[in-house]
Amino acid sequence: MGMADTAIFDVDGTLVDTNYHHALAWAGAFRRFDITRPMWRLHRGIGMGGDLFVAEVAGREVEEAHGDDLRKAWAEEFDELIGEVQPFEGAYELLAEVKERGFRLVLASFGKTEHVEKFLDLVGGKDLADAWTTSDDVEKSKPEPDLVATALAKVGGSSGVMVGDSVYDAQAAAKIGIPVLGLRSGGFSVGELLEAGVLQVFDSLVAFRQALEGTPLARTSR
Repeated sequence: MGMADTAIFDVDGTLVDTNYHHALAWAGAFRRFDITRPMWRLHRGIGMGGDLFVAEVAGREVEEAHGDDLRKAWAEEFDELIGEVQPFEGAYELLAEVKERGFRLVLASFGKTEHVEKFLDLVGGKDLADAWTTSDDVEKSKPEPDLVATALAKVGGSSGVMVGDSVYDAQAAAKIGIPVLGLRSGGFSVGELLEAGVLQVFDSLVAFRQALEGTPLARTSR
């Protein structure tokens, strides 16, 4: 792979602090069907799309019986929490610097359009990004590679770098040969992220920005 021309940033859990809100919303959705799963188990599944989440944390039988209804219930529960979501410190500044360095900038999410729009507003993403994705753009979510491939295609990029907070980001990007830089904000350990193929792991967006010169996002090939 040549030098990258496109920076692909995961949104949920990487730019905005949503992972625990998602876990709480899923817990509420499952409770509507008298299904209880430990909160830690729900949290460990955050980062993959809702199309895969139910079967992963509750089993194929629950997916077949209640999958679509659970996803609808999750959306209702999450809508009650979305007002509490905040951007991570330094999100806008990091995106602005990456763009200034010459990269095409794509904000990649499998979230519902109305949720993604809210998160983009929180980080000033609409002013900075060349493109963004929602669940309307992709059929299969992470850890399948569709989201990453779609993000790259939206800006006509030839080579990208993915920035994410979960092992699912790394798994998705690896399937199409795109390197990944990781944030610990998803709750995964440094070891887990590195084992999944993440090149470098940072404790925060601020620390990431301070270390940009030593990453594949130091400069663009354009």
